[in-house]
Amino acid sequence: MPLVLAETGEPLIIKRIGGNPEVKQHLADLGFNVGGQVIVVSMLGGNLIVKVKESRIAVSEELAKRIMV
Repeated sequence: MPLVLAETGEPLIIKRIGGNPEVKQHLADLGFNVGGQVIVVSMLGGNLIVKVKESRIAVSEELAKRIMV
């Protein structure tokens, strides 16, 4: 399922990252890698704040739809 549909506070493992190579590289630079853990901290208007590698990152709804968990 896409990250945008995930429950808050639940640890999830990233299964796949979609999009063109630039989007994939941008997400990889932020710490979103296949097999990595991500936790949705909060959701506001479709945008998410997620915890990845001990960092909190704001992710737009569009990018969150490309991250499959």
